[in-house]
Amino acid sequence: MTQQPHYQLFIDGAWCDGADGQTMTTTNPATGAVWASFACAAPADVDRAVGAARRALGDPAWRDMTQTQRGKLLYRLAELVEENATNLGEIETTDSGKLLAETASQTGYVGDYYRYYAGLADKIEGAVLPIDKPDMHVFTRREPIGVVVAVVPWNAQMFLTATKLGPALAAGCTVVLKASEVAPAPMLEFAKLIEAAGFPRGVVSVITGDAENCAVPLTRHADVDRIAFTGGPDTARHVVRNSAENFAVTSLELGGKSPIVVFDDADLEGAANGLIAGNFGASGQSCVAGSRGLIHRPVMEALIARITEKSRDIVVGDPLEASTHVGPLCTQAQIERIEATLARATQQGARIHFGGAALARDGTYMAPTLVECLDAQTETLAVEMFGPVMSLLAFDTEEEAIALANDTPFGLGSGVFTQNLARAHRVSARLKAGICWVNTYRAISPIAPFGGYGQSGYGREAGMDAINDYTRTKTTWISTADTPMANPFVMR
Repeated sequence: MTQQPHYQLFIDGAWCDGADGQTMTTTNPATGAVWASFACAAPADVDRAVGAARRALGDPAWRDMTQTQRGKLLYRLAELVEENATNLGEIETTDSGKLLAETASQTGYVGDYYRYYAGLADKIEGAVLPIDKPDMHVFTRREPIGVVVAVVPWNAQMFLTATKLGPALAAGCTVVLKASEVAPAPMLEFAKLIEAAGFPRGVVSVITGDAENCAVPLTRHADVDRIAFTGGPDTARHVVRNSAENFAVTSLELGGKSPIVVFDDADLEGAANGLIAGNFGASGQSCVAGSRGLIHRPVMEALIARITEKSRDIVVGDPLEASTHVGPLCTQAQIERIEATLARATQQGARIHFGGAALARDGTYMAPTLVECLDAQTETLAVEMFGPVMSLLAFDTEEEAIALANDTPFGLGSGVFTQNLARAHRVSARLKAGICWVNTYRAISPIAPFGGYGQSGYGREAGMDAINDYTRTKTTWISTADTPMANPFVMR
């Protein structure tokens, strides 16, 4: 019998168990069986990780490293991530239930994120200011913001780590990565690559644990300068309150309830594929899931028929198998929440065209589900399902579609399917969301900023500007006069 792996914490360049000896186990969603254990951080471990990051910030080994040298370390990390993409993908799939086809390819692709920020590392520039005073040379420089806490959820770990760690390290910061206590194994495995890449001791630590002993003391720690958080709005409110203790600069990426608007002039094949990708891709466990399908009434029936036909070929099964399209959900709690929400939706008049229940097999499998909603008050249109549930609602006019799309407190992703270029520009400009995909969905790139409006959070990840979020601007004034500074009490 193969011994279950045990993952330790990675703090200050060393592997260790938690100070109080607490451990937790993690379950394979495909089988329902415990497959690994991991150490949990205690407040003392949080202190050690943050203290190591603070020390490393001033250590000549990191502080005096040129930006070009830091970029080379990130290039090396990119290579290691790509070389280990399959292994990391298998661990993430085993731990979270996401498809291996997605975890391995996404992990390989995030190498490009590290490479992108490696290239930007020595392009962080200041400016000489055309100041309005004589005999003054005034310039700015960007300096590392300091110690960064990056809180990463379980659903897209390698991607969401890269969008935080890449710009932070390129800027010269030090980082404590906090993995979710739900499925943390790939993050702890990733720490081995940080070690192998050659980053100085303490520059990156990786820990996990529960809220009371790990997350709370970490996000309120006095030596933390910046918090980059991805998760849910309820937890984010606690993070923001905690940051009042240290005044850490905070960015939040909180998911949402993204609309996909399909007009009657759309290519219905592309629209159906976009809706399927936006709802059943990643088993619906995506922060940008397009789970509010707003469909022009003349094409509603035809689009439902097309989606129904395509969905007959969806294979739900073992996420390690290449033939599988939809794997299990990460937790049983997701199944219970979805089924309860669907029950209330049907009471509100919604019609379930297919799916609608968990599958009777080992593991936490939910059948891909299509819900046709009677009106905008149907609960599946408001609740972030985090599972393979597609909700469709008909509209009659462009103005109505825009109003329905914006009728949400969230605003992360959005989609528009139309072959009318003027309409594409007109509607995408009016959607209140940080991302709008037109005639496609769920495309990402290290070059393109990622973030939301409203309760989907604030701040942006990826893109050129993100690196500036991990710096502070220092302004330096130098007198170039050949006379001493004037007496400040003699007015002229």
